[in-house]
Amino acid sequence: MWNDIELLTNDDTGSGRLNIGSRQECGTALYQEDTLVKITSSEKVLCNPKLYACNSSDGCIIVADRSVALLDSICQSFQMHIQFDTEVDVVGLCQKGQFLVVGERSGNLHLIHVPSKQTLLTNVRNLLFCSILSCLHAFLFVSISNIQPNLGGGLFFFKQGKGDCVLSKWEVDPSKNLVSVQSFNILSMWDVYSLTLIWDWPLVHIEEFLLTTESDSSSVIRQGISSLKLITLTVPVNKQIRNLMVFSLPAMHLLYSLEVSDVSSLIQSGISTVYVSNCFISIHCHNSLITFRSPEGPVSVLVLRSLTEALPENRLSRLLHKHKFTEAENFAIQFGLDVELVYKVKASAILEKLASSSIGSYGQTVWLDLVNEAKENLHKTQDNHFVVDYCINAPWPTYETTQEMLNYAKIRVSFYMKLLIPVDFCSVLRAQARLTTFYGAFGPEKFSGIAWTEFLNNEDIFKNILFQLQEGNLPCAQYLWLRHQADFESSFDVKMLEDLLNTICATVPVEELCLWFKNVVIPFVRRVVPKGQKILAKWLEQGARNLELTDKANWPENGLQMAEVFFTSKNPGELGLASSWRWIPLCDDCEEVHQLKKLVNDLQELVDLYRKYSCKLALCDFEKENASTIVFRMFDKVLAPELIPSILEKFIKPYIHKHNLQQDELLLQYIKDLLERCRTRSTSVFETAWEAKAIAVIGCISDIDLIFDAVLQIMHGAVVPWSGAVEQLVKQHLEMKHVKVKLLQESSRLMEMKKLLRGYGIRDTNLLKDKQMIMRLVKYILKQDTPTSLEDALKIVAAYMLPSVEVYILRMVDLIDRDRGEESLNLLKSLPVSEAEKVAERLSIWARLVLQKEADNSEEEDFDIFISVKDYGNYLLMSQLLEEHIKAYESIQSLAKSRKVQATNSKDDSKTKNRSTESRLYRLALLLQRTEQELGAMLALRSLDAGKIEEALKICRDLYEHHCNEQTGKLLFLACQKLCHMLGADVPMITPKGLNFPAVINEMACQAATICSPGNPVSYILFPVHIFCNDPYEEWTYDDFFSEDGIVLDPQMVLPVAYETISSLVPIADNKMYPLDSVSLANCPFIKGQNLLLPVKTPICALLQNLMESSQCELALRLIVCLFGSCLQHCVSNNMDMCLADAKSFLIAMKQKSTSVIVTAVLALLHKVFNCRLIDHNLALGYCTILPREDMFEKLWNVINNTRQNYNKILAVALVGAQLASHYDEAGERQKFKELITDAEWGIQLGKLGISFQTVFRQPSIRKKELIRTLVKNPNVDTDLILKYCRTFMLDSDAALQLCVETLLLQSANANQVEGDSAEDTVKQPHSTLLAKSVKIIPLLRSTKDLVISLSGILHKLDPYDYETIENVLRVIQRADENSTSIQLNQALSLLKHLESYKRTSPPVDLEHQYILEHVISLSPAAQTRLPFHLIFFRTTQCFWSIISAELTEESFPTLLLISKLMKVSLDTLYMSAARHVFEKKLKPKVFELTKAGCSTVINKETTKTVQTIQSYLLSIVNPEWAVAIAHKIAQELPTGPDQIQALKFCLYLAEKWLTNTTTKDESHEKAEVLLKKLRMQYQRSATETVLITHKLSTAEHLKLTGKPANLIVLLYEHSSINQRIQNPMNRDYPDIHAAAKEIAEINNLDMNKIWDKLLEKWLCPNIPTDESFGDIQEDEELRRVVYLLQPRPMDYSSRMLFAITTSATSPIGVNQLTFAQRSRALKCLIYLADADMVESLFKKPIEKVKYFLQCFIYLAELERLNIPYTYESFHRSPKEGMIKGLWKNHSHEPTAARLVTELSLEYKVYDPQLWSGLLQKLLSTLKRCYIGETLYATSCPPSPKQLEACCECFVVLLKCPVLADLDIIGIARQYAQLDLTAFALGCLLLIPQTEKREQHIQGFLSSCNPETVLQQVDEHMNTGEVAGFASQIRCLILDNIINEKQYERFFKTKYFPLLKLQVMNTHRVKELVDYLANKSW
Repeated sequence: MWNDIELLTNDDTGSGRLNIGSRQECGTALYQEDTLVKITSSEKVLCNPKLYACNSSDGCIIVADRSVALLDSICQSFQMHIQFDTEVDVVGLCQKGQFLVVGERSGNLHLIHVPSKQTLLTNVRNLLFCSILSCLHAFLFVSISNIQPNLGGGLFFFKQGKGDCVLSKWEVDPSKNLVSVQSFNILSMWDVYSLTLIWDWPLVHIEEFLLTTESDSSSVIRQGISSLKLITLTVPVNKQIRNLMVFSLPAMHLLYSLEVSDVSSLIQSGISTVYVSNCFISIHCHNSLITFRSPEGPVSVLVLRSLTEALPENRLSRLLHKHKFTEAENFAIQFGLDVELVYKVKASAILEKLASSSIGSYGQTVWLDLVNEAKENLHKTQDNHFVVDYCINAPWPTYETTQEMLNYAKIRVSFYMKLLIPVDFCSVLRAQARLTTFYGAFGPEKFSGIAWTEFLNNEDIFKNILFQLQEGNLPCAQYLWLRHQADFESSFDVKMLEDLLNTICATVPVEELCLWFKNVVIPFVRRVVPKGQKILAKWLEQGARNLELTDKANWPENGLQMAEVFFTSKNPGELGLASSWRWIPLCDDCEEVHQLKKLVNDLQELVDLYRKYSCKLALCDFEKENASTIVFRMFDKVLAPELIPSILEKFIKPYIHKHNLQQDELLLQYIKDLLERCRTRSTSVFETAWEAKAIAVIGCISDIDLIFDAVLQIMHGAVVPWSGAVEQLVKQHLEMKHVKVKLLQESSRLMEMKKLLRGYGIRDTNLLKDKQMIMRLVKYILKQDTPTSLEDALKIVAAYMLPSVEVYILRMVDLIDRDRGEESLNLLKSLPVSEAEKVAERLSIWARLVLQKEADNSEEEDFDIFISVKDYGNYLLMSQLLEEHIKAYESIQSLAKSRKVQATNSKDDSKTKNRSTESRLYRLALLLQRTEQELGAMLALRSLDAGKIEEALKICRDLYEHHCNEQTGKLLFLACQKLCHMLGADVPMITPKGLNFPAVINEMACQAATICSPGNPVSYILFPVHIFCNDPYEEWTYDDFFSEDGIVLDPQMVLPVAYETISSLVPIADNKMYPLDSVSLANCPFIKGQNLLLPVKTPICALLQNLMESSQCELALRLIVCLFGSCLQHCVSNNMDMCLADAKSFLIAMKQKSTSVIVTAVLALLHKVFNCRLIDHNLALGYCTILPREDMFEKLWNVINNTRQNYNKILAVALVGAQLASHYDEAGERQKFKELITDAEWGIQLGKLGISFQTVFRQPSIRKKELIRTLVKNPNVDTDLILKYCRTFMLDSDAALQLCVETLLLQSANANQVEGDSAEDTVKQPHSTLLAKSVKIIPLLRSTKDLVISLSGILHKLDPYDYETIENVLRVIQRADENSTSIQLNQALSLLKHLESYKRTSPPVDLEHQYILEHVISLSPAAQTRLPFHLIFFRTTQCFWSIISAELTEESFPTLLLISKLMKVSLDTLYMSAARHVFEKKLKPKVFELTKAGCSTVINKETTKTVQTIQSYLLSIVNPEWAVAIAHKIAQELPTGPDQIQALKFCLYLAEKWLTNTTTKDESHEKAEVLLKKLRMQYQRSATETVLITHKLSTAEHLKLTGKPANLIVLLYEHSSINQRIQNPMNRDYPDIHAAAKEIAEINNLDMNKIWDKLLEKWLCPNIPTDESFGDIQEDEELRRVVYLLQPRPMDYSSRMLFAITTSATSPIGVNQLTFAQRSRALKCLIYLADADMVESLFKKPIEKVKYFLQCFIYLAELERLNIPYTYESFHRSPKEGMIKGLWKNHSHEPTAARLVTELSLEYKVYDPQLWSGLLQKLLSTLKRCYIGETLYATSCPPSPKQLEACCECFVVLLKCPVLADLDIIGIARQYAQLDLTAFALGCLLLIPQTEKREQHIQGFLSSCNPETVLQQVDEHMNTGEVAGFASQIRCLILDNIINEKQYERFFKTKYFPLLKLQVMNTHRVKELVDYLANKSW
């Protein structure tokens, strides 16, 4: 199915014909073959298709088997494709292509509407083939007949043929002839009318033919057959190939022959009036491009082609199009065509291949062949313009090739110099310059044909620069700018500037970018687009700010560097007049520049903060701060408070001094700021980190007043409760002596109140401002009822001075409300009487008011019991009713407790109502004739029976409290008896928790015994209960109560036995008791058959055993005595007959047992009694009487002897012994015991005073004297005791008293000297106490003389630092006998008074140590704080000054002055020493400290007072010479500076005062004059030197001229900073020359105006002419000095003076005649300094005319230098062209003339060719000679700074040179190498254009150079923005060489190693470095 149809153009097939080169083509004519359509089958082709096609103006139809394709007439658009069921034999179009008729071989005939592609008619007939042919014939005949008139009546018909030709085809030629192809493929011509054969061609077997013509039908008719051509298709040879032939008629001359495929067919397209296109169909094989059929299979592709006749030029074009350049060359030669065209086209083809090779589609060999072919082709080409254009624009594959071809082009145009086209030569030079730029910017490794072509053809080099900047390739962009700035300079505008700034990548290194901006971009912008300065300033500001985030590692230096380049950039001027007289100033008046200036200043400060003061602040934060708050931020940065002092000293203090801040005030302000910030920010209230910092800052404040202010601030701001640190701080300062301590106390009180209130949740301290509110707070606090409520409330009222009575009343009322009346009463009792009375009175009033307000809630009770009067008198009935109600009450109580609810009252239940409460029960009992006491007894006994112990005990207590009588006592007894029996019988009972039964029973029994009558058996119950209970009665009855210590008894073991014993001794009476009956065992009657003693034995024995085992001897003794007595009484009272065996034996056994127990118990008790702290003497004596006498005395002495220092025990035993001896009448024993009593009493008495009596205890009286010294040392021993002691032991009292006085006076002195003694020897007493004791003793002495003598000797031996002892001795001497001593007591005491008030500041001097050694005493610790009394009072004046001089300070001077006056020494010496010592110790260290910190002066708040003090000392000196001398000495020791100047001024004042106070006759007058003169001279020199130092001008050269101030001022105005400040106005380190000069002039009394005029004349109007007049102010140092000199003067004055110089012939500031050069200099300064309005007002002309005026002056100055006399008027009137030519003609040999002529020619537009030719030659030769050759040759080695600068400029010029290939680069490199400028030499070698040559020289250079030197020179000399891009190439080359040579070790410790590491990483060679280091074991 041939359904895949593709429409083609000529270019689609890739050739003009199908495989034309593979076949034979011949003939004299040229024809062109074009491919139109290609048809393929979508199915496999099994056999070759049957083809048919026809073409007309209606369309072209192609039939292949069953497929029909319809196209337009030119085969350029597809219209329809139809597939039929059988092969198609016939097709045709009619009605202008609207209908298609198709005839199938099956007989179907179809009529199809073409536009709609619908089949209109299908006629299916089974006809013979001839019928189909007939129909088709008829149809075609009609169609042909329609067109026959156009052919002149010709007739077409078909005739049947044979063989492959089914039909014969007949065609009519224009000559009425018939052309026929017969069945044997022979072409013949017949006459159309006669059908006569005219001729035939049997030699050629033709299968198809066509007739065609190139003209219209009319020309065919007119010219005949000669205008026709015959196109034939021959029969295939061997059915593989056939020929397409074109013949001319009528001669049948073969015009053209072409071999085609064997399956081909011709298509007649009709004869047109203009052009006839003949088509044929050729068939392709599926596996070949040839046109003949493949023998291996059927065809696969059908192709429709057209054949048209062509011209030779067209054919040549086709050949060239086919790149058949050899054929084309031959063809052109054959046809005489332009062969140059072939060469050019071939060159273009090579160009295309080169372009392809540049993108890598060819190998190296291929493009080398292409280059050679291009070279060969260009050699053949004669068109030089084409060659030049080709060499320039060709995409040569390599840099070397490009360079070679450009050189070739340059040679070609140079060879044909006569035919030179300037444009071509310029183009070559431009291309070479671009190539050099490409090489320098991108390097040869990035070279490619396409890249080079794009770079060359890029007319907008600025966009390329932007692209490189955008990519971050700053070196490339710099290099492009350097070489091509002129290309875009004229078009550069603000928009381009914005694009430039916006394109710069953020990754560009800031340092390199700033250098480029400084030296290139900013000067360019100022010169080209001055308006762009605002944009540039804004961009620089923002860029500098952004660096804080993008390049934080280098911040803030990088930001400062970027911001200040705007002000430090180079002068924008260049050679020429355009900038020489018109300097472009900064646009200082715009906001952007002001902001940038401010940023520079801020960043300069920020850099100092970062580097000098180690304080890192963000820029935005810094801009919000001032100098003071920056100090605050510096403190904030200190995280650890303990580091604050060191940080302050190291960093913060220098900053404070630099900014002249007051340190102490600033620290206080910081504390306030810190508190404010902590108060306002949202942090935890418990955050106290700031407190530690604030306290640390307080420690750095020296002003005590400010310290207290700071403490107050912290107290107010600290969180309550205060932290420990704040508490300690406040406590520390509260102990100080200062006027502000009261403020601290008040604030502390307030804080205490805050803290107190915080404990109760109250934070609003404003409540404490109102008294009423304070009382509310007090009431609130008391209501909280905490343990400290009352105390806190009292604190508040005390703090605010309110009455405390109100607090007590509120507290007691609150306690009463809480039912705590007892506590309220106790509080009232604890108050003082006065307050208690007020409180009681107020409280009673309150109680009365409360009671009055209470409502009466009492009601009458109703029990609902109705009885008669008779029944009411029935006791039994009343008892029964009461019993019922009692039972009801008990049941209700039991029910309530069991259910844990209380009974409720109900109106309906009367019984419940009447029995609900206990009170109602008692009221009912009263109504039933029972008293409350009786009912209580009944309820108590019933409760005991029920086991309700708690209720029973409660009732008993109530009865005892309210009914204390004998009946209650009986009840208590019965209750005790019943409890004991119940406990003994272990009866179940309800016991309250924690109830102590023995104590309760004991208490009740005691109460019963108290209120019962004598003889009641209650006492029998009391004793057994004492086992566990003490008797309170005994505790207050006896003085010393013995309490026996024993083992705690086990209640489980003892109590049952004790209760059983009680039960046996007091049995319960079963029968009725009668009067005189007793229930106790001792008095109970004998009952027959019952032995009451037997139950007693067992529990008694068990109880005694337990008591003895528990060491309860006293209880055991009392128990056995009581029990044995009870039993004995029971037997004796009831058994008169003692013969009862049982009773007798019981008593005997019990007696024996009792005796043993009593003896044992008594001995044990005596031992315990004597070992008690408080001994019961009577008890002990009683125990002693129990035992035998002899045994007892022995026992007592044993106890005494075994007792050491327990004098109380000894005394007690002795007293007992004495009483016992008196009892037994033993006198000897009694005396011994009395002596022992005396010693024991003194031992006890002295022991209480801390005095040991052991050494003299029980010793003879004479030994008692040894204790007197110890007694007097004790502070608690008085004279009476000593006298009593002497009397007691019969000692001499007078000697003892004297010893006592000496001992008292020397006690503290000895305590200071002796170490390690016993405790009593080291006890100190107050000196006043010692003195008082000593004074009291003096009247007791009979004579005081010996005492005075002794004390006088003692005085000289005392410690000179023990003022107290010395004073005591002096006062005792004064009191005893003042006349007996030579000591001036009053003077000595006054001296002591002064010394005591003075605290020493210096350590002891050598004289003191010598004194200590001489007197063999140790140096007291007090020597560090006290002065030696003896050395001051008893020694010489020299000794006095030795001690006093070291102590002289500002604080100590008043005291020392009083001492000096008291000791009557020279006060002048004191004042001199004081001034000297205060200066040395206080002022001088501070001076050097502040000087070291960088302070210019030491005068501040702290030192001002000291200076004033020293001056007051000096002014107080009477001797003026001494005063001046000491003042001058102090001034000499001060460092040079303002402080020394002030000191010298003071010296001058003293000297002048001295001179004033003397007359000419005085001897000292001349001396004073000489001294004053010397001081004044020194003052002037020192002051001048100080000015130089202050302004940082103290160079050796300047200091030499301090004695010549006028010369010094002139030299100062020649300072280099004057020139630098114009070039870099933002530097802050420039000295203020004006201020320095003015101060020096004032110091030395000079006229500054004269000096200024002299300098102006020297620099503004120099007599020697300057080198050049074209320079501007920035290039002329003297003019810059003039500008600086005029700046401080009023602008009006300066402007008028400069205007006068400009317009005058003579100088107004001198006598010289003014030249035009001098006048132009004045005008330049005027335009620079004054604004336009002022200049216009002076000249009365517009500013532009003034500038033109200056321009003329410059020209006149240059003409003046050439000795050409011109005035302004003559110059203005002269013809400029003639003047210029004459000037050049006469002065062309002079160097300056060339520039002057150039400037004049440009200014006045003189463009004479001959003139400019000479000018250009002169300028070019001068340029080459000056900038490269002569500069380098004239430079010495090592070069000077100026020579070095010139060498750098030469290198920049070299880089800019567009014709580097023409220069001797190697020679220039050698010259740089000879100057040791190796970096520049290497840079020159990199510019060598030849690769091999370049590599060779570079390798040789690298092998011999020092790489570190090269890198150093790159950093030092190539850091300008102009060559920075090229410098990076040099640096990378050196670093790569270091890596290649593995010279790492050489650079490890250099600053270039980081660069080396970075290069290693960038070149991906890290592994090499790691391996190297590993091998070296680094």
